[in-house]
Amino acid sequence: MEDNEKRLVDLVADMDEEEALALAKEMLDGGTDPLQVLDLCRQAMDLVGKRFESGEYFLPELILAGEMLDQIGAMAKPLLNESPDAPSNKLGRVLIGTVQGDLHDIGKNIVTFMLDINGFEVKDIGIDVPVATFVEEIKAFKPQVVCLSGFLTLAFDTMKQTVEAIEAAGLREGLKIQIGGGQIDETIRAYTGADGFGLNAVDAVNFSRKHIVGA
Repeated sequence: MEDNEKRLVDLVADMDEEEALALAKEMLDGGTDPLQVLDLCRQAMDLVGKRFESGEYFLPELILAGEMLDQIGAMAKPLLNESPDAPSNKLGRVLIGTVQGDLHDIGKNIVTFMLDINGFEVKDIGIDVPVATFVEEIKAFKPQVVCLSGFLTLAFDTMKQTVEAIEAAGLREGLKIQIGGGQIDETIRAYTGADGFGLNAVDAVNFSRKHIVGA
């Protein structure tokens, strides 16, 4: 990892907001791939999440990290949207949100950016989303794919409850559900009842493309 890349991860993870934002801007202005900057933020959030679960960090740190990453995301998104390859016609609808009990949103935001610039109509319903809200939004938005995001291990139970509620509401037919976030793997996918899992934003785009476009 380059010095600046490692430094950005450390600055975000250590809650050094002023220096982190300045370095992110410097990197973006200097031509660093905005997706790379966002991925560094995701790596930093991994560290923040581990510190939260170990009791080193608390809710205020999670909120500050989220605010920092929102600001970096705001700097990076216009550069992502400048991609000349971005399709003009929407390929399909994707609903995305972080499940109830989890406040992490950097991973969700990166996935939303990537789906958007790859031609999908994306509705981001935010963080700490109650199970019933997912059901209501699916009825209203009628997506072909739903992405459930969550970083903390406690999110796995909420993901399972959300999938079960979607099924109970009779909305599962023709709908594909993907989970993503922290320590997600095939075991967690099977536990939650989702159709797939993603380790990064590219996985999310490929999943949606496969199930909506068939490519």
